[in-house]
This record gives sequence, C-alpha cells and structure tokens, in this order.
Amino acid sequence: MTASSHPKTAEASKITIAQLMQPEHANNLGNVHGGWIMKLVDEAGALACMRHCRKKVVTVFIDQMEFHQPIRIGDLVTLTAEVTFTGRTSIEAEVKVTAEDPTTGDQVHTNTAYVVYVALDSDRKPTQVPPIEAITPEQIMKLEEGRKRQTERLARRK
Repeated sequence: MTASSHPKTAEASKITIAQLMQPEHANNLGNVHGGWIMKLVDEAGALACMRHCRKKVVTVFIDQMEFHQPIRIGDLVTLTAEVTFTGRTSIEAEVKVTAEDPTTGDQVHTNTAYVVYVALDSDRKPTQVPPIEAITPEQIMKLEEGRKRQTERLARRK
C-alpha cells in the first residue's frame, strides 16, 4: 500500500485562516467584494486539500456561492476548510465563512462553498489522492453528500 492510498480523516486536513477586512477589500458602500471572499475561499480550500494529499492542487470547480450576509470593512473574516470527499485524483473541500465584529464579538455565518481540486504530481499531471476516512456520523453524512455532488458535477459535464 502506497502512502497516497492510506485513508486520512477530515480532521487531519482541517485548516482555519482569518483576515481583517480593510478598505481595499471593499466597495464604496463598505461591503467587501464577493470576488475577494471567493479568493480567500479558494486559498483555504486548496490548503486543506494540500494537507490531505501532501501535493500541489489546482482548482477545477466551485459550486454555487451564495452570500447570506454582507461582510463589511473592519470585520474579521474566518474561513474553516476541510476535505469532505475524494475521488481518484480529485478532492472536494467544504469552506465555511464567518464574519465577526471584533469589537462586539458578534458573528454571522456568511456562506459555505464546496470547491473541487485535482492533485498534481511533480510533472504537473493529475495524481492519485488518499481516500477520505469518515468516522463520525457527521463525517459520514458529509462524505455521502460530497459523493452526490460529485455525481451531479460529472453528469453535468456529459
């Protein structure tokens, strides 16, 4: 059994990053640009997937991203990402985004995104990734939901 075939847990891939939103991240109304949040989501998802497979990854798909609450200048944005599904060379990460007013501690969940990456070998060719090991009922549910999303993605490509 190779190192890339040993199952890994979602917990092993989990990462959290945080960034204070500044005026350069926002429009003239004080709302952070959605594209800036998408960039952070992509970075967080990629980091979780690289942790999982210990290889470089490239983004291949971002599921629909809905913003439920605005993010404003001065908010501390926290992104938590973990692997929820793996294929042969692809990895799906769930990225949850929270905005916090650091002066009050009030937090609001702004969105969750699912991003799919493909792992690359040293020649920049797709390479096999370790399977995800689901242990808890929540992880098992996330794995099944990820499998369904992947099936739908593949069906849309045909």
